[in-house]
Amino acid sequence: MKTKNKALYTMAMAILLVVSACKDFVDLEPISTATTANAYKTASDAEAALTGVYDSYAQEYYIWDNVIFSDVISDNHYAGGDNQDIIAADRLEITPTNGRLFPIWSQLYNAIAKANLVLQKVPEISDVNLDNNNRRAQILGEASFLRAYHYFQLVSLFGGVPLVTTPIASTEPSATNLPRATEEEVYNQIIQDLDFAVANLPDTYSGEPGISKARATKGAANAMLAKVYAQKPSKDYNKVLQYADAVIASPAGYQLLSNYDFLWDGAHYNNAESIMEVQFTGAPEGNYGPSLLLPPSLVGHTWRKFVVPSRDLVNAFDAAGDSVRKNSTILFESAPWVDEYWGNNLNSVIPFAYKWRSAPSWDGSSNRQYIVRLADIILLKAEAMNELGQPVAAVKAVVDQVRSRVGLPGTTAANQAEMRTAILNERRLEFAQEAQRWNDLKRYGVAVDVMNALNEIDLRSNVKTNYNAQPTDLLLPIPQQELNRNTALTQNPGYN
Repeated sequence: MKTKNKALYTMAMAILLVVSACKDFVDLEPISTATTANAYKTASDAEAALTGVYDSYAQEYYIWDNVIFSDVISDNHYAGGDNQDIIAADRLEITPTNGRLFPIWSQLYNAIAKANLVLQKVPEISDVNLDNNNRRAQILGEASFLRAYHYFQLVSLFGGVPLVTTPIASTEPSATNLPRATEEEVYNQIIQDLDFAVANLPDTYSGEPGISKARATKGAANAMLAKVYAQKPSKDYNKVLQYADAVIASPAGYQLLSNYDFLWDGAHYNNAESIMEVQFTGAPEGNYGPSLLLPPSLVGHTWRKFVVPSRDLVNAFDAAGDSVRKNSTILFESAPWVDEYWGNNLNSVIPFAYKWRSAPSWDGSSNRQYIVRLADIILLKAEAMNELGQPVAAVKAVVDQVRSRVGLPGTTAANQAEMRTAILNERRLEFAQEAQRWNDLKRYGVAVDVMNALNEIDLRSNVKTNYNAQPTDLLLPIPQQELNRNTALTQNPGYN
């Protein structure tokens, strides 16, 4: 059983099991629904179906589109490269026909559809093996967590979206053309799923330690509840504090790593700080994201890279005296191309995103993204304490846990407003290139002001880039392709 479980929950096995299922699903109309005639009869069928849900973390959105629509769209990174769809995201000039939107929409609904199948079919399976060690309940808890996680991505990106919680058995428009739920309704479903996950998931799994980082656990569900209650329109910071404390006190024993760089050096994955992470194993089931970001010296090719750290981000590290996180996040190197923000000449020294560091082949990297890690939850706890008006000294003690491990002195914030700014900046330095920044700016209500205050100079013209941020930019447009397929959908304000 140990060998079986180890294989079952690696990304390699997941990809092999569900490639054909993914292709079949994408062909359905509209992409936010799914049909199935598959029969689920045994415990092995249930495990294989669950593996297919985990495989969704190997899709393009979770490899790097999440970074584009959080770090590149914000003040953290430039688009780099020559992809006009990514440049549009950088400039806040996204339209409903942007070529990156529909793949995001389809991949996330693909993942939700696979979770829905597990949640519908597994309770119907008559196999005593599913009831050994409470495995049936765990599978349902894992699928509920995964569905909630994917819906959290959708609602953060697009606002209210169609809420699909059961497999669709018909392709008739009356069944598939679903209207948008409200943003609050989507968050309520996410919370319901996460509450169920908390009730049915273990703190850790038996067997190899990495399994507990590869799969949804009670700690992961509590962590996501903390994030959800902070991000939803009707925030509840008492709940944020409750669930953050549950993670921090978890029997799983999560701890900040003493060395920040261990998070990224490739030798310390599945570590004590990690609550959940994507289990890339290298070619042929590896992460191709590093090949898109790293400098020529590390990837062996010289075409221009995407996701370039911004001057504003570098200045933020320097202003904080934060050399530890800067050096773990950014690598400066000469580039054999012209970068319009860093050096308008060939072979200028420019920064490269560096939290991924290895690309032995196009898809051969085992570099990972953390789905959630403890530092995020510690800083969310500090945010909740501050918003609830707790003493500044108490909030500082929490924030300084994160600062002290990178050799920074205690925060000098003296009141609630200053602490709010300090926490937001701390999150920026801690999580650059981790697909957190845009949600942070939106949650703090400062995204428009931050983007319009940027002083980023295009060296080709020596003209400041005008982002012209508007409140309507806080949500992406619904993809035009999906609007065409599902006539019950309506577009977000500000997009024609």
